[in-house]
Amino acid sequence: MTTYPVQSVDIAHLIQVALTPIFLISAIGVTLNVLTSRLARIVDRARAMENELRRPDHTPDGRDLHGALGVLARRARYINAAITLITLSALFIALVVVMLFVNAFLRWDLSAFTAWMFILSMLSLAAALLAFLIEVRIATQDAANRHRGGGGGPGRLASGRVSGGALAHRNRHIAQIDASGRDLEEFLGPIAA
Repeated sequence: MTTYPVQSVDIAHLIQVALTPIFLISAIGVTLNVLTSRLARIVDRARAMENELRRPDHTPDGRDLHGALGVLARRARYINAAITLITLSALFIALVVVMLFVNAFLRWDLSAFTAWMFILSMLSLAAALLAFLIEVRIATQDAANRHRGGGGGPGRLASGRVSGGALAHRNRHIAQIDASGRDLEEFLGPIAA
């Protein structure tokens, strides 16, 4: 095996070429942070519901906690899949960077291997984003069902009607939104005029 000296100009060009995949690793890291945060929230909500179900004085109040736990379990599976796939994507990108340097220093023809690693990285990233999209869709459907009365949700009675405390809370929330809208109109008034 014969190796050739690498010129400093070649190294500078190699670093330029390697920067693009490194920026992709940075973006993957940010996305991974979002995914792990969502998983942590799912786990926290599931633990709270499980603790409520385990309480000896727990009385069913019309909320379907077992159904909600099932939805959370589905969401957790999709988030776990997304985390695994996006981590694989980062691993493939790291291998691309390593292969770029190995190719430059040892003068091996690793272009096909490097291209396949990049393709696998993009496929893993696409699959991770698809799993994330499905999880978000499940979460928004669940939230919409709870607000329409299909899922029982907090503040709902067994009959599907909203309890007085939940109704008062919603009215306060609507009043706060209305007040913040007026504040925004007052703030934008001189600009719009």
